[in-house]
This record gives sequence, C-alpha cells and structure tokens, in this order.
Amino acid sequence: MNSVSCHVTGREEEVQVVDGVIQPDLPVLLPKRRKLILHLDLNDTILVSDSATGQGLRAALNSYLSSVVWGKLSDTGEWQWLSDQPSLKPPCEEAINYYTQFGRDCNFSDTEIGQRFRGVFDRHIKLLEWHGEADKMFTQKGEDGKCYHFILPSFFHFMESLHKQGRQFSVILRTFGTDLPRVLQTVHAAFDGKHPNFPQLQHVPLDVDLTAGRIRCSKRETVLTHGSDRISNKAKERNIYNYFSGMAGIGGFQDHFDWWARNNFSSSGGKPFWIDPNDCENQHIFIDDNIRLGEEDTIVNSRVLLGKDAKKVPTSELYDICLVQTDVLRAIAEKDYFLDCVRMCEDNYERYLQNFKLE
Repeated sequence: MNSVSCHVTGREEEVQVVDGVIQPDLPVLLPKRRKLILHLDLNDTILVSDSATGQGLRAALNSYLSSVVWGKLSDTGEWQWLSDQPSLKPPCEEAINYYTQFGRDCNFSDTEIGQRFRGVFDRHIKLLEWHGEADKMFTQKGEDGKCYHFILPSFFHFMESLHKQGRQFSVILRTFGTDLPRVLQTVHAAFDGKHPNFPQLQHVPLDVDLTAGRIRCSKRETVLTHGSDRISNKAKERNIYNYFSGMAGIGGFQDHFDWWARNNFSSSGGKPFWIDPNDCENQHIFIDDNIRLGEEDTIVNSRVLLGKDAKKVPTSELYDICLVQTDVLRAIAEKDYFLDCVRMCEDNYERYLQNFKLE
C-alpha cells in the first residue's frame, strides 16, 4: 500500500493505492509521524445504551437527542424551539438545550414537545437495526424486542481503516459504567473474525487486552491500576501519560464516577487526560459525548505537561484539537465519522503546536 498525490478541484490530495488500485471511497489521513492514542468513551460514543443508568437503546437514544436540541423559555414560561435540527452547539446565543432545562428524557421523541424530532429518532434507530440472525455477542435487544447493533459499525470501520492506512495507533476505552468487560470481549471476538459484517478484522494485527483497569482520583494523586501494574502521578506528573503512550492494541479502564460526582460533575473531577506539546512521537485524542465547552458540565480533566509540571487547561483550549464531543447521530449514520474526528484533530493540533510555541 502506498500514497500518491492527485489534483482534485484545485487542490492536491493524497489517495490510497492498494495493490495498484486507487481506493476512492477511503477517507485519507495524511501520513503523520505521531502515533495516535485514542481515548474513547463507551456510552453514546461507540455504544448506544447506558449500563450506569440501566437505559436500553431506545431510552439512551432519546436521552441523547434531548441533549442536542435547542430552545428557550418565553416570557410567559412556555418552551419555544429555536431550531428544528439537532446540533452539538447552540444555534444562537440565547438557546439552551432541552436537557439543561428539563433533564434528559428517555421518552423524548414520544412526548408532545419532542414530537417534531420523531423523524430524526426513527431514522437513526432504523440504522441501528441488526440484519440477519441475532448474535449474542454483537447484538442487543431493544425495548421493542428487535435486535440492534451493540457496538456501532462505525467503530469497527474506524479500526479497519486506520490499519489499511498504515497508521500506528492504540485504543484506550474509558468509561464510568460497568459494561467495559463485555465491550472488551465483544471487540476481541470481532478481531478474532467472528463479526459477520467485519470478518476482515481477523487480519488486523491488533491485540485486545481483556483485563479491565481502573483509574481512581483524589486531591493528592491519580492512580491507575491494570493487572499487576500500579501507576501514580504523585511522584511524577507524566507517569500515567507515559503509560498510556506506551500502550499497544486495545485496552480499557473504568474511571472514577464518584470523584466526578463529588466535584459536582465538573472538569475538576473528570476523567484525567494529559497532553504533551513537546512529544513528537504521540498524539492523544479523547472522544466523549460529555465533553462540553463549559467547565461546570464537562467530563474530562485536561492537563498540559510542561517539563516536570502540568497545567490544568479549560476544555475550550483543546476542543476539536485533542477533545472531541461525540456527535452520536453522525457516528450512527456515517461510517467515516471517527476518521473525520481524527483528521480534524490532527490538522488542528498542528496549528495548536505552532501557536503554543509562539506563546
């Protein structure tokens, strides 16, 4: 496999050539020297379900939908919609999302107020349907008795595409929930060639570590445990960063939900995440549906390593650079969604590093 340049509508682009044949449908991540360390949330990122709250697929999709639709209260206290289309960001300055005002609603599209988004819900639930014989490993049963994909197909396509493009990468699954062991088992089975839609994954040399690790936080330190490994950032801030950077294949960790709750669900108690602008070998990217621009309501505690120390930085500094708020609707509908996220982050990271050096 190699890359060649071609001229497309006035610009130079790279295309992939496999066995002498141009692959026109494969979005291309331009060759980079950095290894990708991909931190991926589970619920509402690569899964549509929520073991932490016990929500099934339809309830989880409804709850998510209620968090990406926007309106405001009128002068008389009535809710007014300000957009007919779901979006991660508000369509105008005065807009607030429905869940902020009323809480997440697991029956949202069935309610009178959410009826205008029923078409969006129906389209995406249809895309999640499993076709063919049910498979206890790769399917989940919806509240309606139908079988649906357990892990989004776009995730498996993502893994296959990164391999085809010759990228060096590892995947670190990060969740507050309890479904990590099942997810690791399912991903392992897929890379063993057992997924009927992705049998070619058996040819991807990516090991899946079935040992689920834990990350626990306190005011004094963050401690990562994984099998016999115990890593703390107390003696050296970059210890866990170095551990993550050295990981290979796919692994996973349960993060510290109680610590996030004790910090009022703010970034201070969120999933710890480090980046090092001086690391020329690795780029860390975190994709999670609960990454938000407001520090009082976001899920990642971001720290930039500066020599021996680290500086906590707001989500806004790294948003769409190293932090990506998952657009679940796109992840369901677009097979290349996660590739697009990585491509955006790589481009933006280069600009961030240039600006960082100028400061």
